[in-house]
Amino acid sequence: MARYGLWMVVAGLFASAPAPAQNYPVKTVRLIVPFPPGGSTETLARMLSVRLAQVWGQQIIIDNRPGAGGVIGTELGAKAVADGYTLLMGSGAPLTIVPGLQTKLAYDPLKDFAPIVMVAAVPNVIALHPSVPARDVKSLIALARARPDQLTFSSNGTGAPGHLAGELLNTMAQVRMLHVPYKGAAPATLAVVSGETSLTITTTTAVLPHARAGRLRVIAVTTLQRLAQFPEYPTVAESGLAGYEAISWFGLVAPAAIAPELVRKIYADALQVLNTTDMRARIADLGATTLASTPEQFRAQIRNDLAKWARVIKRSGAKAD
Repeated sequence: MARYGLWMVVAGLFASAPAPAQNYPVKTVRLIVPFPPGGSTETLARMLSVRLAQVWGQQIIIDNRPGAGGVIGTELGAKAVADGYTLLMGSGAPLTIVPGLQTKLAYDPLKDFAPIVMVAAVPNVIALHPSVPARDVKSLIALARARPDQLTFSSNGTGAPGHLAGELLNTMAQVRMLHVPYKGAAPATLAVVSGETSLTITTTTAVLPHARAGRLRVIAVTTLQRLAQFPEYPTVAESGLAGYEAISWFGLVAPAAIAPELVRKIYADALQVLNTTDMRARIADLGATTLASTPEQFRAQIRNDLAKWARVIKRSGAKAD
């Protein structure tokens, strides 16, 4: 009986052990999206999940958990069981900006997550109301220096990427433009269209329809290199502020305790999807750029962005809403 009991314990241990990575997944995978439906995060998550489900032969369920600027869903992802069956579509705001604004977060971006793959980045543009007498970044900076505290820039909320992008511009150019927060990218963009604010720094998808109609003037993109989709727009970096970069990125992460071999498996399968011509074209149609970064590159991006935005937040005195 003793031998039989010991055999049952050993059998139970093997039965409860995770399946080998090469067999993953053997059941439905949940992908947490920490923002409401319809935004860039969910759109990219759904595009990726449809293709990954085909590769895996298993369903992927999108679980929208919005709230607190992405914090609620991100915390849920950090506390999930680390078996590979709950993943999080992480993004720069809750993983690298909010930690600089809130001292009592329930998760640590570096300790509580295992980065898997950076999926894509959505570039921002600087867009002015046509009445602002600036045609490029240099003349905007000159105008801001001549009119301290008179130029205003809108964003989709205090501590949001657009806000910090503006504060980074203030810091690097040594100017004082005033921040005006709105509840979302659409109202922040419309504030510039109506002339309530002087400019905004937001995504290409929010701005371009108005720019093409002549209601806004785009003077630069916030990536380090010009965008292939919009080569006519210079970068802020080439316009006099070397090193300036402010992008919104998105990527798959898992709870930190996930097995390394599962990380490698999910990364390899995601890379297979992201490297297809069709997927890259669909991401480009969103005004985004495919990244497909390795887990190591992804972790380095999180670490570098945490330090970068913490400095900007400290210098600007930005506070969470």
